[in-house]
Amino acid sequence: MGMANEVRWGIVGCGGIAAKFAGCLPAVEGATLAGVASRQQAKADEFAAKHSAERAYGSYEALLAADDVDAVYVATPHPMHDEPVRAALRAGKAVLCEKPFSINQERAAETVALARDLGVFCMEAMWTRFLPTSGQ
Repeated sequence: MGMANEVRWGIVGCGGIAAKFAGCLPAVEGATLAGVASRQQAKADEFAAKHSAERAYGSYEALLAADDVDAVYVATPHPMHDEPVRAALRAGKAVLCEKPFSINQERAAETVALARDLGVFCMEAMWTRFLPTSGQ
């Protein structure tokens, strides 16, 4: 990753939830939107322009190959989370995956095992996890 308090984010998927995430990044000290990826270059270009991303990619693989992306937010439709999450982990990128993390427990366990084996951070974006009542 970049400097100790700096995270250069990439977003995989350019839908509504990705737009909400991108809209919140400017409020996070040290966070930069380094790139966005869609399977359609025009959609990535439009999203990047709207959210001041440094670059737009017409494939998920291109974003994951970028040396200046530290962490990836996966915001594809939920049945399509597994492949970009696993590809990001293999690329050494920390992952924050929109909920639900996977379509079933077996696939989720395989992804968690991969993250552990590679020593790469991987987390489901489950905001309720951080409510005070969740710790009880």
